[in-house]
Amino acid sequence: MRKAAAFLLLPLAGCATNAAPHGAAPAHRASIVYPAAERGPVVEEQFGVKVADPYRWLEDDVRESQRVRQWVAEQNALTQSFLATLPSRSAFQQRMRELFSYERFTAPEKKGGRYFYTRNTGLQNQNVLYVRDRLEGAPRLLIDPNGWSADGATALAEWSPSEDGRKLLYSVQEGGTDWRIVRVLDVDTGRLLPDEVKWVKYSNLDWAKDGSGFYYSRFAAPKAGQEYQSTTTGQQVWFHRLGTGQAQDRLVFEQPDRPTLGNTAEVSDDGRWLIVSSSEGTDARYEVTLIDLASPGSAPRRFITGVDNDWRYLGNEGTTFYWVTDRGAPRLRVVATDIDRPVAEAREIVAEDAATLDDASIVGGKLVVSYLVDAKTEVRTYGLDGRPVGKVTLPGIGSAAGFKGDRGDPETFFTFTSFNYPTTVYRYDAATGQATPWAQPRVAFSPADFKVEQRFYRSKDGTRIPLFLVYRKDLDLRRRHPTLLYGYGGFNAAMTPSFSSTNLAWIERGGVYAMANLRGGSEYGSAWHDSGRLAKKQNVFDDFIAAGEYLIGQGITSKKQLAIYGRSNGGLLIGAVVNQRPDLFAAALPAVGVMDMLRFNRFTAGRYWVDDYGYPDREADFRTLLAYSPYHNIRAGVHYPPTLATTADTDDRVVPGHSFKYTAALQNADPNGAPHLIRIETRAGHGSGKPTEKIIEEYADMWAFIAHYTGLEASGGR
Repeated sequence: MRKAAAFLLLPLAGCATNAAPHGAAPAHRASIVYPAAERGPVVEEQFGVKVADPYRWLEDDVRESQRVRQWVAEQNALTQSFLATLPSRSAFQQRMRELFSYERFTAPEKKGGRYFYTRNTGLQNQNVLYVRDRLEGAPRLLIDPNGWSADGATALAEWSPSEDGRKLLYSVQEGGTDWRIVRVLDVDTGRLLPDEVKWVKYSNLDWAKDGSGFYYSRFAAPKAGQEYQSTTTGQQVWFHRLGTGQAQDRLVFEQPDRPTLGNTAEVSDDGRWLIVSSSEGTDARYEVTLIDLASPGSAPRRFITGVDNDWRYLGNEGTTFYWVTDRGAPRLRVVATDIDRPVAEAREIVAEDAATLDDASIVGGKLVVSYLVDAKTEVRTYGLDGRPVGKVTLPGIGSAAGFKGDRGDPETFFTFTSFNYPTTVYRYDAATGQATPWAQPRVAFSPADFKVEQRFYRSKDGTRIPLFLVYRKDLDLRRRHPTLLYGYGGFNAAMTPSFSSTNLAWIERGGVYAMANLRGGSEYGSAWHDSGRLAKKQNVFDDFIAAGEYLIGQGITSKKQLAIYGRSNGGLLIGAVVNQRPDLFAAALPAVGVMDMLRFNRFTAGRYWVDDYGYPDREADFRTLLAYSPYHNIRAGVHYPPTLATTADTDDRVVPGHSFKYTAALQNADPNGAPHLIRIETRAGHGSGKPTEKIIEEYADMWAFIAHYTGLEASGGR
């Protein structure tokens, strides 16, 4: 979003994916059977098609249903007993702890001459927030969430300093939920103020320029027992004045006649306007409403009508507002508008380019514009009149992000990362155009020992798809190796190079890591997105299958050595391709996946996803969704590759019922084949806010599972 994945193993003829080429199967497999999962009689007819849903009962919240809770406990016990037999599990855990044990920073945010940023010493479960009164001043601890809960699962989420840097607005995320509790800290004293705001979700948090209070978006409190499953509609924008209770907050904006619209707000640079962006789904398509803060009680003014295009506010000078938009530019451009004139008179500042515009900001009187060039970042600068100024020099092929701050301040910060380059923070001087390291981590490996390359392959329909490969430099790619293929392919999200301690642990042991830039993302603009969603969603699965076939065809890996992984929409991807090509993969890791494509929109955030998936209650969309829905396309008598699904009990983004139902169906359809297991984390959500230790344990389990089935040696190393 904007601002916004047992078993008896018998030798199976013709199913090489069940083999473990280097090592015996885990001990005592023959004594393990799947927990019982009752198949209910639910069958519903839609558009003349009878659709069975025998595991509907697994949609119930684990907190509210004893039957679901027992199933979860039995599945977790089975999975943990299996994982305990894998020799590489503890080795992965140990090495991941070593690789995570380095100092990490986020890019500072400057307000009132102060610098606010987070830091993690390495193995802290949650990042800690610090402030410096000057750039090279002594850091002062403001918020350490590591003491908020015994298990480290309560996180510091969004935060925002006031304009003068004297107050800090921050939100608390409990156990991985998307719900937030918002609080305020006095920066000078470190004292927590009594202000508290609840039932905040999918919200921007922005201060009034005078520091009197802040704007936020919220939903009505859900019914008891429905906090983690009920759909969210009717989002409103509110203002909270410091020193008052939430009951006294002022309603600023709502659209009761259009309850499916989400509404988020930000204050303009000059403090004059509240800019409300309204959207219906996950597409970057917004209506924009302006509220004159200098004229209390004045009616909101709809400036951009129709939820048709992307409009991202960059800054303003009086009535001249600068925006990033895709109106008339599928790969986006920068325009200026006079808010007293029709938006049709928008003046082009930076024209659409062959590269895809990814982000922009105004820093020191310049436009800093980030582009994606074959899924790699390039940063260019322009005057506010659109005159090209230069480029920001980056350390190499990778991903840069940041460049935020006050438009008149020539100082800003950005991060750079790549597969073998841990995230480094740079200070950028807009006056000189120079970028210098501000926080550079020291890591327990040598980046020079690894090679990153980009290749291109052809999908089923001939489309050229980028593919990144990362491996040890001493690895001979003329021989076949255990390989982990990752993909996402959706929601206009680009998959770009980034550092991962967990991925490095796989690569160090001699595994190849591959990431395919599938259609459905934003790598090549809106056309790339459009060609991988709705009726064209099958293109994403074809792209991923073609990536696997390319890796095998090039001799990099084999069917016995190719594992696949994806999260959320990527979990859907893994479920779909395993159904379509069970012969192609050695092991599969579908994480927090959207698995029931006929009911996804009935829970929490699912209703937003219709932009990419379509509406299950519309016939054309229904038939498309049914054709690839992972839960509905599992077939009895088919031998599926070893599968370890992962989810969490507090995932209120993609509710865990998706993975529960998918796993139950897979176990029922293939009871005597490869293991089909599920790992269900407690007090965790979709991913954000997850403690470092839980991350290490989860990935060590996943990598040990696929290492066993791809033949990656437990000893690893050199």
